[in-house]
Amino acid sequence: MKKLVLLPVLFLSLHAHAAEREWVPYKKLVEDLRLDKFYALPAAERERLNLLISIKPNNPSYKPSDVVLTAVKGSERQPLPALSPDFRMALTPNPALLSDDTKIMTSLPKDEKSKVSMVATTTLPDGVQWPYASVMGNVARMNSAIKKMAGALSMFAPSVKSVVFKFAKPAQLSVAGKVYTTDGKNQITLKPEPGWLKDNPSMVASERPFEAELSEE
Repeated sequence: MKKLVLLPVLFLSLHAHAAEREWVPYKKLVEDLRLDKFYALPAAERERLNLLISIKPNNPSYKPSDVVLTAVKGSERQPLPALSPDFRMALTPNPALLSDDTKIMTSLPKDEKSKVSMVATTTLPDGVQWPYASVMGNVARMNSAIKKMAGALSMFAPSVKSVVFKFAKPAQLSVAGKVYTTDGKNQITLKPEPGWLKDNPSMVASERPFEAELSEE
């Protein structure tokens, strides 16, 4: 699955010894990934949209728990959110840390590299039946947000094309009498249909997906 990248993917060298070493300035990470621009958008424009940072070490032997990140400003220390089992974290920029002297420290050994990118998801309404536009309309909403986040570089910004519904086991999703079945990864990928966005039929899942990712594919 391609990850949403607002700028070229960052390959960052993570420096550390047995304790920790500097990785990257907090402000640089936030600004390079446009997190500050995303959270500056009106809340209504971000409704049901989520941006997550994916930090995946190139060395497959590392587990998410091995990656411990801490923002340090002078004598103040603030642990960043722990990485999820799929190496992701949600980071809401802290204005108090957006200064040039705030560094992010890492627990990983010297010269280890990680691929850093953004993952966009949409929050599904409760239950297993939802109005079509309340889910698939978030593709256009995310694209609008991306353009505003990119600013003058909007013509080079990526665009979201589909919603990937991820299930814990084989499942089905039906829309207006059409039934979609999960693939070998227990996923269903749908692109918005203009007619359905207008008519807004119900989407009915055989079970609730654990995630709905907004994808460039």
